[in-house]
Amino acid sequence: MNYRHVYHAGNFADVVKHVVLTRLIEYLKRKDKAFRVMDTHAGIGLYDLSSTEAQKTGEWRDGIGRLAGIDAGAEVAASLAPYLDAVRACNPQAGLQFYPGSPLIARHLLRKQDRLTAIELHPQDAVRLKSRFEGDFQTRIIELDGWLALGAHLPPKEKRGLVLIDPPFEQEGEFDRLSDGVIKAYGRWPGGVYALWYPIKDRRSIADFRQRLAESGMARVLDVVFEARPDSNGERLDGTGLVVVNPPFTLEAELRLLLPVLTAAMAEPRAAGWRLDWLARDDG
Repeated sequence: MNYRHVYHAGNFADVVKHVVLTRLIEYLKRKDKAFRVMDTHAGIGLYDLSSTEAQKTGEWRDGIGRLAGIDAGAEVAASLAPYLDAVRACNPQAGLQFYPGSPLIARHLLRKQDRLTAIELHPQDAVRLKSRFEGDFQTRIIELDGWLALGAHLPPKEKRGLVLIDPPFEQEGEFDRLSDGVIKAYGRWPGGVYALWYPIKDRRSIADFRQRLAESGMARVLDVVFEARPDSNGERLDGTGLVVVNPPFTLEAELRLLLPVLTAAMAEPRAAGWRLDWLARDDG
């Protein structure tokens, strides 16, 4: 494996993804009934922003580094609070040295009746993740290919929950695996909420991916698009996308409130900014 997320932890793509993740989890908590969060590409859980790798790229400075002291009004602050609280929980000495990955953020938000399943294929990363959650009976770490987990571990016994599919996009055909994976998972568990992350670089592949999801038969599919940089014709990461299948009815309004604030904080002046595209919308 060539990809190491520590180089990119806390960048604008992480911020957008994790803000949406927290809004989805907060919605699930509106009911007392237990739910499960599954993270199919969990990583190591916690990233040191003072490490040589993180300092080499410095990507976090234009991501979470821009949000640390954000002041955008009471409603925005309340919506960002679950995310920022999860980040602060990893930095008890104040300041910003550590950034939590998706499994730590999800775990921070769970209630006593909720559960987390974190899937990680790579043995060394899985060992570190297991160490991070040692003794936590609400969390299960499984060393497994995340794509296989979509078949083997769905639906969860709770019958409520969220699946985050966040592949590293280090191999050819990742968009095909992503669309295939969620369509098959939806067939097994049509009531689940699915969040699918993708990088905005190869725009032709993105267009094909979006079309396939639009034609998949999944009833409600919302694409959250955040472009932090002008189009570089695939030379760098221009933006981040997160497709949400079965989004809560509250999500669109929340993101229309939050995305302009995140754009002002993290996007370059000539970037395209944000948009919300319904790829499928059957509210019947």
